[in-house]
Amino acid sequence: MHAVKVEGGGRVVQLAAKLTERGIPVMGHLGLTPQFVNLLGGFRVQGREAEVAARIESDARELEAAGAFAVVLEGMPGPLAASVTAALTIPTIGIGAGPGCDGQVLVFHDILGLNRDPLPKFVKVFAPLGDEAVAATRAYAAEVAAGTFPDDAHTYS
Repeated sequence: MHAVKVEGGGRVVQLAAKLTERGIPVMGHLGLTPQFVNLLGGFRVQGREAEVAARIESDARELEAAGAFAVVLEGMPGPLAASVTAALTIPTIGIGAGPGCDGQVLVFHDILGLNRDPLPKFVKVFAPLGDEAVAATRAYAAEVAAGTFPDDAHTYS
């Protein structure tokens, strides 16, 4: 492990400071925080309300002051993410936060179209491999059931 990612602001800023003081790199994560999705009322965009947006920006500044080397901004309006990015000297990494961040990340399974669930608006499928993966899995199961796999070509002698 090369770093610790902490989700949220206020409640984890002191923890981030203690970790960085001890030489443990910390990345913050603000906005839609997946580990706390149930407290947020589900997978919902965060920061549309002025009060919440101000808290996100404040939390980002506090995480930077605590020594975080970067902050993930997830599931928030693009203008808010751009404003947070402009306010910080550390990089921001966006996921569902628009083009105004310093970098971007998407979940591997989403990029390849492997997730069969409804996808969030910000996900772009770059290779729709989900249907191919299902077809390949069914073909494998059929060959195992028929006794044609594994065969001699796929067995050590």
